[in-house]
Amino acid sequence: RGGLGYLLLLLLLLSVWETPSSQLHYSVPEEAKHGTFVGHIAQDLGLELEELVPRLFRVASKGRGDLLEVNLQNGILFVNSRIDREELCGRSAECSIHLEVIVDRPLQVFHVEVEVKDINDNPPVFRSKEQRIFIPENRQLDSRFPIEGADDADIGANALLTYTLSPSDYFSLDIQASDELSKSLSLELRKSLDREETPELHLLLTATDGGKPELEGTVQLLITVLDVNDNAPLFEQTIYRVHLLETTANGTSVTTLNVSDADEGVNGEVVFSFGSDVSPNIQEKFKIDSILGEIRVIGNLDYEETKYYEIQVKAVDKGSPSMSNHCKVLVKVLDVNDNAPELAITSLSLPIREDAPLNTAIALISVSDRDSGANGQVTCSLTPHVPFKLVSTFKNYYSLVLNGALDRETISDYKLVVTARDGGSPSLWATSSVSVEVADVNDNAPVFPQPEYTVFVKENNPPGCHIFTVSARDADAQENALVSYSLVERRVGERALSSYVSVHAESGKVYALQPLDHEELELLQFQVSAHDAGVPPLGSNVTLQVFVLDENDNMPTLLAPGVGGAGGTVNELVHWSVGAGHVVTKVRAVDADSGYNAWLSYELQLVAGSERSPFRVGLYTGEISTTRALDEADSPRQRLLVLVKDHGEPALTATATVLLSLVESGQAPKASSRASVTTAGPGVTLVDVNVYLIIAICAVSSLLVLTLLLYTAFRCSAAPTEDVCVPGKPTLVCSSAVGSWSYSQQRQQRVCSGEGPPKTDLMAFSPSLSPGLNTSNRNEHPEANSDLSGNVSQTFKLCLKFFFN
Repeated sequence: RGGLGYLLLLLLLLSVWETPSSQLHYSVPEEAKHGTFVGHIAQDLGLELEELVPRLFRVASKGRGDLLEVNLQNGILFVNSRIDREELCGRSAECSIHLEVIVDRPLQVFHVEVEVKDINDNPPVFRSKEQRIFIPENRQLDSRFPIEGADDADIGANALLTYTLSPSDYFSLDIQASDELSKSLSLELRKSLDREETPELHLLLTATDGGKPELEGTVQLLITVLDVNDNAPLFEQTIYRVHLLETTANGTSVTTLNVSDADEGVNGEVVFSFGSDVSPNIQEKFKIDSILGEIRVIGNLDYEETKYYEIQVKAVDKGSPSMSNHCKVLVKVLDVNDNAPELAITSLSLPIREDAPLNTAIALISVSDRDSGANGQVTCSLTPHVPFKLVSTFKNYYSLVLNGALDRETISDYKLVVTARDGGSPSLWATSSVSVEVADVNDNAPVFPQPEYTVFVKENNPPGCHIFTVSARDADAQENALVSYSLVERRVGERALSSYVSVHAESGKVYALQPLDHEELELLQFQVSAHDAGVPPLGSNVTLQVFVLDENDNMPTLLAPGVGGAGGTVNELVHWSVGAGHVVTKVRAVDADSGYNAWLSYELQLVAGSERSPFRVGLYTGEISTTRALDEADSPRQRLLVLVKDHGEPALTATATVLLSLVESGQAPKASSRASVTTAGPGVTLVDVNVYLIIAICAVSSLLVLTLLLYTAFRCSAAPTEDVCVPGKPTLVCSSAVGSWSYSQQRQQRVCSGEGPPKTDLMAFSPSLSPGLNTSNRNEHPEANSDLSGNVSQTFKLCLKFFFN
């Protein structure tokens, strides 16, 4: 048998040598000392000791490579460092170290497994040296209280633990084993606990393993008997009611909840919290102190958003098991006048016509206020002293209506301010502006600055010349204020007014269409009408009094003599016996002009080659009289040249020739005698009349300038009248001490005046004749009548008649 075993061993070695992938298995106990023999690895691999170095024999480990090592001198595998199985493999049932042996020439790899054997080198260990157990005093008998067991790092029998409990009247140790290595420990209550009698219990638990030698571990069990939590927290009130203003500041205390708990210790300690059903909105507005139970505001309250908060509060004691109670906190938010009224203006009907009837609706105004009660009651008011008012149509709705007459020309645009004010204290208000534009209606006729104008125009003006401009203003707007001008057509004598003047429709300029003649027309009075472009159009008239000013365009005209001669020649017979100052004859002349242009003077021109004439001519009367008594040296036939000149600029003249024949007294014809008698008869009367006429002319000339200025200033107070042209009374031709100053008796003056009772500012009148000269005398003595007519004819005094109608 010995030979057979050796043979088998040899075959095994050969097999290992020839099969590089064969494995060797060794075992070594943990905690073996350094150098502890493990196995003849070289021999077991079939390698010679001499070839270990040449073939580069080496050992590699998959884990820690320094635990085992090979001595190349003897080929022995030994322990190189401490091997701790629990550290290397933990609680695994199998624990091995895997080595790879590598040699070269040829390359060969061998696998070697070294099993590490467990030894009882770890005692049972509890996690803590003391375990605290809290058991309420009211726990029932046979109640079990889990405790933690010990842990042994070894395996197998070395880790098989047994437990023992120190003696106790209240508890016993109960072990429930699911297998040999897994056990559940608990204390079983054998006697009722009484916290007041035994508040604490101290027990010792011992764990012993199954190794050789046995190792053990202990733990102190500290059992605390707890007070039973048999009283729940109790609120003083089940419902708390709190009123808060919506302007309450953050951090303000709402209320503090008072809770009592009959238990002691933790069973009487209460923790406050909001109930689980409290909304996020409440959690954003309020918070509660978990210890003190005080509720405070942490968010902004808004009555308009939330008027009422219902807060569920939970009070939980710290007992085990804990007990709880609930209460309700009702927070009512009080409104504060923190919202101003809001205005909205709609349905504007603008612009509004100035003739709109009363109560015409212009705009709809709505007001609102988010506050409530009196804080939300809004009243509206309007800017005072305007022709509008607010009418309440519905709750918080108003209509802006017309309350008075409108006049765009007075006020064209109203800036209204609507004020909404609530009933809070203090009240809040809001304003809104409304611009009401007044649309124009053609209710104003064009108006001239004054009802009548006086215009002075020189005669002989060029045709088409501009003589005046009328201007009317219309207080309306746009087309209603567009003014056009026209003449109020009528007839001036036999001709139409439009043949004399015209007016430009747009500018109001008045033009004279033809030259005006003072001798034909002294005053042209007419009306210009102004009309606007409105529908219907409105108009008004203005009166223009055009005075045609005289120019010296007419030379003096000699009148036919009373006896003999023709044209500018006068034939008279003179007695040789006449004395000085005897009136021989008179040169009669008239001037168609007026004023100074018609004031005539007479001069006697000496004939060439004649001596000093015994005759002279009155400067203003035209009477030729003797300067001395006639004598034989005087020529029996005298030829006198009388120059008649007006006072115009430039002066115009005419020449009259007077032929005088000196005769004896018996040669005078009856006609001459009658002429002499007639001439001498009224001589005294004429002298007095001439003196008065001179005074009157001077006075009238001075007053004329003053009255024209005053007339222009005061005439504006006279009422305008319709234009009509009526013929004036014919004037008489007269000569006076101040000369001839009148029109021809055969001409008629035409003056424009108003309709109705004729009314003129300039009146022409004639002085009364001598009371001793009646109609019959004039018929009997035509020559004398002619002379008297020439002397007392109207002097055409221009007197101003002031009147203010």
